[in-house]
Amino acid sequence: MPPFKQFVPILDWGRRYNRESLASDGLAAVIVTIMLIPQSLAYAMLAGLPPQVGLYASMLPLVAYALFGTSTTLSVGPVAVVSLMTASAIGQFADAGTAAYIQAAVLLAFMSGGMLLLFGLLRMGFLANFLSHPVIAGFITASGIIIAVSQLRHVLGVQGGGDNLVHLLDSLAGSVETLHIPTLVVGSLTLLFLFWIRSGLKPLLMRLGMNDYWAAMLTRTGPVIAVVATSYAAWALDLGSHGVALVGAVPSGLPSLQLPSIIPGELSQLAVSALLISIIGFVESVSVGHTLAARRRQRINPDQELIGLGAANMASAFSGGYPVTGGFARSIVNFDAGAATPAAGAFTAFGIAIVALFFTPSLAYLPQATLAATIIVAVLSLVDFSILRRTWNYGFSDFTAVAITILVTLGLGVEIGVACGVLVSLALHLYKTSRPHMAVVGEVPGTGHFRNVERHKVITRSDILSLRVDESLYFANANFVESHIYSLLDKQPEVRHVILLCTAVNEIDLSALEALESVNRQLADRGITLHLSEVKGPVMDVLRQTHFLDDLSGKVFLSQHAAVAHVSELEDAGHGPAPHNWEI
Repeated sequence: MPPFKQFVPILDWGRRYNRESLASDGLAAVIVTIMLIPQSLAYAMLAGLPPQVGLYASMLPLVAYALFGTSTTLSVGPVAVVSLMTASAIGQFADAGTAAYIQAAVLLAFMSGGMLLLFGLLRMGFLANFLSHPVIAGFITASGIIIAVSQLRHVLGVQGGGDNLVHLLDSLAGSVETLHIPTLVVGSLTLLFLFWIRSGLKPLLMRLGMNDYWAAMLTRTGPVIAVVATSYAAWALDLGSHGVALVGAVPSGLPSLQLPSIIPGELSQLAVSALLISIIGFVESVSVGHTLAARRRQRINPDQELIGLGAANMASAFSGGYPVTGGFARSIVNFDAGAATPAAGAFTAFGIAIVALFFTPSLAYLPQATLAATIIVAVLSLVDFSILRRTWNYGFSDFTAVAITILVTLGLGVEIGVACGVLVSLALHLYKTSRPHMAVVGEVPGTGHFRNVERHKVITRSDILSLRVDESLYFANANFVESHIYSLLDKQPEVRHVILLCTAVNEIDLSALEALESVNRQLADRGITLHLSEVKGPVMDVLRQTHFLDDLSGKVFLSQHAAVAHVSELEDAGHGPAPHNWEI
């Protein structure tokens, strides 16, 4: 493949496109379009934006991802968590719904797209590794709770707001006296209907003779049914005159293409938020992409995904949208509907464009309580408290990271929550690797293999300390490793040889090298020889560029068995330390 084609995957899969793929993608696009319409409107409202902005963010971004993305089934567009983060970022310096607010949302998409494109060109797909799956699960769980609670005010017909759970609950409690009964009726009935659709419609349809596939697809149309039914009820019963908040007039037509307004002051204010949205959106998208690709024995390229998502966000900014990423729910629908290539996303964009051109006047009577109920039902499926139990049973450090992420997100807001999750993950990693597991090992009789003396029946010698270091050696653990060696030697004064088994050492940085040089000198002063065994090639290459091997009092052996056998033979023969040589 020519070099430039790796950045434009459509040049590869497009050559193999055929009628069968067209039929599969067309069907998937119809189903996803039906699902995406209420989602786009609802998530725009969650972000504090006019409903048409949600439609705008569901057109060109899908086309851009179809050109540059690598997942055959990922569906890009507005998602709940990114919508909440957008509202949190912009709400600090602009009022929701104002021109300045919309302008900031467009600029946020532009900045996020630029960052993702830059990361992609620099091949920084490894960014997905900075957030562990437990931390992401904890963050999404907390965000789902905040989103659901934030939408209760629309269901109850009261005023309220806040950036975290504490403020939201306090705001709702103070507004209970202004509860609006007609709005509550609409919102409650919609919630009950949507919850029933999720659990009861599919079994009912299958009992009526429908096959599993079409029953599942029709179940996905629940939000559309709710939108149509409540909009008709609002029109027929004139609910707007009774105080039920409606979406109101939605402009028809396609978005105009223009460059976002760039204001230096806003750039600096939004920079951190854009970075966090980029990372969260990328991690969420790659997780979904990997999951779906694995089901078809396919692969996605994280580096190219950065470019695909960057292009999608740029396209959103140029068409008046806001930050987008791959959504789990609609990607699953896209997958189940049989999408064969990214072209399904482009066809979906065409379907949304048809709606924006001809059907937006019908949205004027749509109750805001219906959209709020749609959001609540969607995000509650993201809440997963079982992650706390699973991490508690597996490891304290993972549990700590998840618990802190959830508590901080709920108590202080989404931006601080995700930043805290990253920092806690990195801090716990540094703590664990700063105190690496180090095992005294001995030979399993008759095997030539060496295992932990505390777990296996092994053969050891009192004059040899065989020590396995189960971590790369770097600045954070250099002093710990050095101190642990001295501590073991203080308990075994008869030791004449120390052999470090380096099978798990993938790297030795300069701080660790200096610690090893210190260990070598101090052991020599005690009459003890230091040896290394099973040093990996790249590590050996680095050591050869230093004076460490020249100064090493012992040798470097290809295997621990060879090291112990050679040293034992010398000691039994009474020859003392062996002549210097790098490798045996």
